[in-house]
Amino acid sequence: MNALLDMLSHLQQLADMGGPVLLFIIALILLLWLLLIERLIYYRTALRGDMALCVDAWQQRRDRHSRRAQQVRTALLAEIDQRIDRFLPMIKTLVALAPLFGLLGTVTGMIGVFEAMGVAESGGARAMSSGVSRATIPTMAGMVAALSGLIGLAGIDRLGRRAKARLANSLLMDDTATVGAAELVSKA
Repeated sequence: MNALLDMLSHLQQLADMGGPVLLFIIALILLLWLLLIERLIYYRTALRGDMALCVDAWQQRRDRHSRRAQQVRTALLAEIDQRIDRFLPMIKTLVALAPLFGLLGTVTGMIGVFEAMGVAESGGARAMSSGVSRATIPTMAGMVAALSGLIGLAGIDRLGRRAKARLANSLLMDDTATVGAAELVSKA
């Protein structure tokens, strides 16, 4: 319990130093990583079952060479692609928003610097330094959020592309090249 209170105290100090925009950046980071973790959990658990159902549906078809069979294959692949790509546009948007929120924090911090300069008779170096600090912390947080989100997104995207390729290879038109559902699940 004390560790949680200490963490909240440090978070409050950081928010005080970085200004109110920093709280939005923290919320953005939490949402971003929740979505990334959700995708990772889906790829490691439910995706295997979805892919196995797709392969089973394909293997139960007698005809795999007609135009209709090609349409069914395309529809099966599209359905799994849609499930794999779920939340990826939102994650990409959050990654793009993070530096913009950092920039907003920079602007609001610099407004504080200019206000301190206007109020202080001699320029108020101390007041200016607190405003510059308030301007740089959100910028740094926005960049850290964007960079960590890009790294997480790259990993998730790589896993998704591999799963799509595996599934496409297992739904080949040739009867001899089709991978069984159990073998596909064991490779995933």
